[in-house]
Amino acid sequence: MPRRDFPRGGLIDPGTDSPLDYAVTQRDRDTMTMVRRAVERRDVVLAFQPIVQSARTTRPAFYEGLIRILDETGRIIPAKDFIETVETSELGRQIDCLSLEMGLISLAEDPSLRLSINMSARSIGYPNWMKILNKGLAIDDTAAERLILEITESSAMAIPDLVTVFMQDLQARGVSFALDDFGAGYTSFRYLREFYFDIIKIDGQFIKGIADDPDNQVLTQALMSIARHFDMFTVAEAVENARDAEFLINLGVDCMQGYYFGAPTILPPWKIPASARRA
Repeated sequence: MPRRDFPRGGLIDPGTDSPLDYAVTQRDRDTMTMVRRAVERRDVVLAFQPIVQSARTTRPAFYEGLIRILDETGRIIPAKDFIETVETSELGRQIDCLSLEMGLISLAEDPSLRLSINMSARSIGYPNWMKILNKGLAIDDTAAERLILEITESSAMAIPDLVTVFMQDLQARGVSFALDDFGAGYTSFRYLREFYFDIIKIDGQFIKGIADDPDNQVLTQALMSIARHFDMFTVAEAVENARDAEFLINLGVDCMQGYYFGAPTILPPWKIPASARRA
């Protein structure tokens, strides 16, 4: 295919089909460059978001540690802006390592903390990730029982046999596992049975507006029924208002997570004095 003039005088790469393809490709390259530089500088932080029990919404059951990248200006970039671009690359494995390392440090700093950390199933065979995990668990003998590893449904289904063995090994050491974004992908229920996740996190697309959406009500009930059948704890993601929270409590979901209960914050909430939280 011959080169075509870009609208402002530039050139489109020969391998692209349209100005839109070119723009998307360039955006992904820019994202990779920004993230790579931040990782090299270790300009990354965890943001913590509470997960509350439906029976006791005033006190978090545990927190999720969400990776954030700092660009060269110090601006905080949430994972949703870059994770799909880097997840299948070496850079994605490095981010998983940093996320795990910071999570284990947080667990060591506060012996009462229970924390979930995101990972791609692709990091299972990454030597440095396992090295960081083993070191963290060796330093604190209570860390394993307070650590939850969240694996997205899509990455788990990519290598189910490897994930199954990995989970069995770490569950024997006390680590818990959560299946993130349940319902968003194409779960094989045969593998769901073999995985035996401890926690199922129901994808936010089924939760938002659930109090007024009969379709989401039916779908969420079905997902909860599947989780209960396999004796898995349920967490509703993306709970953003009181009506949805009340509906989910009445529906019987075990835990809830979302902006209604607290936005992710890089200042660990458990380090904020109680007087300041009330203020």
